[in-house]
Amino acid sequence: MVNSISGIVQSLISNDLSLQSALERGYGNYSAIARMLKPRVEEALGREVELESVITSVKRAAVIYGLPQEDIAGVIAKSVINLRTDVAKVSVEKTRRTLETIRKSLAVFPPEQFIQILEGISTIILIFDQKFFDEIYSMFRKEEITEEKRNLAAIMMQSPREIIDTPGCIAAFYNAISRIHINIEETMSCSTDTIIVLSMNDIGKAFTVLKDLIAEARETISKRSINRS
Repeated sequence: MVNSISGIVQSLISNDLSLQSALERGYGNYSAIARMLKPRVEEALGREVELESVITSVKRAAVIYGLPQEDIAGVIAKSVINLRTDVAKVSVEKTRRTLETIRKSLAVFPPEQFIQILEGISTIILIFDQKFFDEIYSMFRKEEITEEKRNLAAIMMQSPREIIDTPGCIAAFYNAISRIHINIEETMSCSTDTIIVLSMNDIGKAFTVLKDLIAEARETISKRSINRS
C-alpha cells in the first residue's frame, strides 16, 4: 500500500493518460496539476498535506505517458489509417421486427459495401455508406427510428494482433481526438480494427492528429532501438 505523497502522486499520474501527456509534452503546469491532485492525495493519506510537497512530487514523478510505453507504442506504430467519407447512421428501437428487418437486409446487402451494426440493450445503430440512406431508412417504420444522421465519416484503424492483449491502445486513439475537442459520434472495435465515426466537418483535424500519433509512436520506437544498439 502506497503511503507517501510521492508514491500516491506517481500512482495518480500513472493512471491518468491526459496528465502523462501534459507532462511528457511539456505543457503541463506543475502547480495546476498539484492543486488538482492535492485533494486526492489528502484523501488517500487521511490528512492534509502542503501544496509545495505535492508540487515537488509532481516534478519528480517518473512520467510514463501512455503513448511512449513500449507495448502501446509498438502497437500504434504498426497501425494503419483508412478513411471512409460520406457515411450515414440510423438508430432504431430494438424489437423483434427491427432485428428481423436488419437480418433480412444483410442477406442482400452488397458484401463489398461499408455497413456496421451496433446492438445495444434497447437500440440498434446502423452505420453505412450514405448512398444507401433512403433504402435503409425506408426499411423501418417512422416510429421505430430514434435518430438519423448524414454527412459523417469513419476513420478505420487497422492494428497488429497485439492490440487485443495490450490495454491502453484504443484509449490512446480516443484521447488524441478528445484533446482537440472533437465529438465521437460512434465507435466500435472488431478484433484488430478500431472504427471511429465523426462529423465530416471534423474529419480533417481528427485524421491529422491520429497520423501524428502514429508518427510519434514510430519515432519513439526508432529512438529506443538506436539507444539500445
